[in-house]
Amino acid sequence: MTYWLMKSEPGSWSWAQQVKSGAKGTAWTGVRNHQAKLNLMQMKKGDRAFFYHSGEEKAAVGVVEITRGAYPDPTAKAGEPWVAVDVKAIEPLKKPVTIADVKTEPKLKAMLLINNTRLSVQPVTDAEWKIVCKMGGVKA
Repeated sequence: MTYWLMKSEPGSWSWAQQVKSGAKGTAWTGVRNHQAKLNLMQMKKGDRAFFYHSGEEKAAVGVVEITRGAYPDPTAKAGEPWVAVDVKAIEPLKKPVTIADVKTEPKLKAMLLINNTRLSVQPVTDAEWKIVCKMGGVKA
Protein backbone atom coordinates (compact mmCIF):
# COMPACT_ATOMS: atom_id res chain seq x y z
CA MET A 1 0.00 0.00 0.00
CA THR A 2 1.12 3.50 -0.80
CA TYR A 3 0.19 6.55 1.27
CA TRP A 4 -0.77 10.03 0.15
CA LEU A 5 -2.03 13.40 1.32
CA MET A 6 -4.84 15.06 -0.64
CA LYS A 7 -5.71 18.70 -0.03
CA SER A 8 -9.09 20.31 -0.42
CA GLU A 9 -10.49 23.72 0.45
CA PRO A 10 -13.33 23.01 2.90
CA GLY A 11 -15.48 25.56 1.06
CA SER A 12 -15.10 23.55 -2.17
CA TRP A 13 -15.13 19.99 -0.81
CA SER A 14 -15.00 19.25 2.90
CA TRP A 15 -14.41 16.18 5.02
CA ALA A 16 -18.10 16.29 5.98
CA GLN A 17 -19.06 16.17 2.29
CA GLN A 18 -16.63 13.30 1.71
CA VAL A 19 -18.23 11.35 4.57
CA LYS A 20 -21.72 12.05 3.16
CA SER A 21 -20.66 10.53 -0.17
CA GLY A 22 -20.86 7.18 1.64
CA ALA A 23 -19.32 3.82 0.88
CA LYS A 24 -19.38 4.51 -2.85
CA GLY A 25 -17.26 7.60 -2.38
CA THR A 26 -16.72 10.20 -5.04
CA ALA A 27 -14.38 11.33 -7.78
CA TRP A 28 -11.44 13.51 -6.76
CA THR A 29 -11.54 15.94 -9.66
CA GLY A 30 -10.23 19.37 -10.54
CA VAL A 31 -6.52 18.83 -9.99
CA ARG A 32 -4.74 21.17 -12.40
CA ASN A 33 -1.09 20.83 -11.44
CA HIS A 34 1.26 18.58 -13.40
CA GLN A 35 3.15 17.19 -10.40
CA ALA A 36 -0.11 16.50 -8.53
CA LYS A 37 -1.48 14.82 -11.69
CA LEU A 38 1.55 12.53 -11.81
CA ASN A 39 0.90 11.59 -8.18
CA LEU A 40 -2.77 10.83 -8.96
CA MET A 41 -1.60 8.61 -11.82
CA GLN A 42 0.46 6.52 -9.37
CA MET A 43 -2.47 5.86 -7.03
CA LYS A 44 -3.84 2.34 -6.88
CA LYS A 45 -7.06 0.92 -5.52
CA GLY A 46 -6.57 0.30 -1.80
CA ASP A 47 -4.02 3.07 -1.24
CA ARG A 48 -4.80 5.39 1.68
CA ALA A 49 -4.54 9.16 1.95
CA PHE A 50 -4.89 11.84 4.56
CA PHE A 51 -7.77 14.19 3.74
CA TYR A 52 -6.29 17.61 4.38
CA HIS A 53 -8.28 20.82 4.77
CA SER A 54 -6.24 23.58 3.17
CA GLY A 55 -7.05 27.27 3.48
CA GLU A 56 -7.35 28.62 7.00
CA GLU A 57 -7.57 25.26 8.80
CA LYS A 58 -4.42 23.65 7.35
CA ALA A 59 -4.95 20.25 8.99
CA ALA A 60 -5.24 16.58 8.16
CA VAL A 61 -8.75 15.72 9.33
CA GLY A 62 -9.45 12.22 8.03
CA VAL A 63 -8.35 9.13 6.14
CA VAL A 64 -9.67 8.17 2.72
CA GLU A 65 -9.12 5.08 0.59
CA ILE A 66 -8.56 5.11 -3.15
CA THR A 67 -11.34 3.01 -4.67
CA ARG A 68 -10.44 3.52 -8.34
CA GLY A 69 -7.12 4.42 -9.89
CA ALA A 70 -6.54 7.26 -12.35
CA TYR A 71 -8.93 7.89 -15.23
CA PRO A 72 -9.65 10.98 -17.37
CA ASP A 73 -11.02 13.81 -15.22
CA PRO A 74 -14.64 14.36 -16.27
CA THR A 75 -14.33 18.06 -15.32
CA ALA A 76 -11.45 18.66 -17.76
CA LYS A 77 -11.98 20.22 -21.16
CA ALA A 78 -11.79 17.88 -24.16
CA GLY A 79 -8.20 17.02 -24.95
CA GLU A 80 -6.78 18.17 -21.61
CA PRO A 81 -4.55 15.59 -19.89
CA TRP A 82 -5.99 15.81 -16.35
CA VAL A 83 -6.96 12.75 -14.32
CA ALA A 84 -9.16 11.91 -11.34
CA VAL A 85 -9.31 9.05 -8.83
CA ASP A 86 -12.23 7.84 -6.73
CA VAL A 87 -11.99 8.02 -2.94
CA LYS A 88 -14.16 7.06 0.01
CA ALA A 89 -13.96 8.19 3.63
CA ILE A 90 -12.53 5.61 6.05
CA GLU A 91 -12.34 7.46 9.37
CA PRO A 92 -11.85 10.91 10.85
CA LEU A 93 -8.70 11.69 12.78
CA LYS A 94 -9.61 11.89 16.46
CA LYS A 95 -7.45 15.01 16.63
CA PRO A 96 -6.83 17.05 13.48
CA VAL A 97 -3.10 17.26 12.72
CA THR A 98 -2.21 20.81 11.71
CA ILE A 99 0.75 21.89 9.66
CA ALA A 100 2.02 23.56 12.84
CA ASP A 101 1.88 20.16 14.59
CA VAL A 102 3.83 18.58 11.72
CA LYS A 103 6.47 21.32 11.87
CA THR A 104 7.07 20.65 15.57
CA GLU A 105 7.77 16.94 15.02
CA PRO A 106 11.47 16.51 14.13
CA LYS A 107 10.83 13.14 12.46
CA LEU A 108 8.58 14.92 9.93
CA LYS A 109 11.06 17.62 8.90
CA ALA A 110 11.40 16.13 5.39
CA MET A 111 7.65 15.72 4.82
CA LEU A 112 6.48 17.29 1.56
CA LEU A 113 3.65 18.99 3.42
CA ILE A 114 6.28 21.29 4.91
CA ASN A 115 8.66 21.47 1.97
CA ASN A 116 6.17 21.81 -0.89
CA THR A 117 3.17 23.43 0.76
CA ARG A 118 1.32 24.23 -2.46
CA LEU A 119 1.28 20.68 -3.88
CA SER A 120 -2.32 19.44 -3.58
CA VAL A 121 -1.64 15.71 -3.97
CA GLN A 122 1.56 14.37 -2.47
CA PRO A 123 3.14 11.10 -1.36
CA VAL A 124 3.58 10.28 2.32
CA THR A 125 6.24 7.80 3.44
CA ASP A 126 5.35 4.78 5.58
CA ALA A 127 7.17 6.35 8.54
CA GLU A 128 5.38 9.70 8.09
CA TRP A 129 2.03 7.90 7.81
CA LYS A 130 2.57 6.12 11.12
CA ILE A 131 3.64 9.30 12.92
CA VAL A 132 0.74 11.41 11.65
CA CYS A 133 -1.75 8.61 12.42
CA LYS A 134 -0.39 8.46 15.98
CA MET A 135 -0.61 12.26 16.29
CA GLY A 136 -4.20 12.08 15.01
CA GLY A 137 -5.20 9.28 17.37
CA VAL A 138 -5.88 6.57 14.78
CA LYS A 139 -4.26 3.24 13.96
CA ALA A 140 -1.76 3.28 11.11
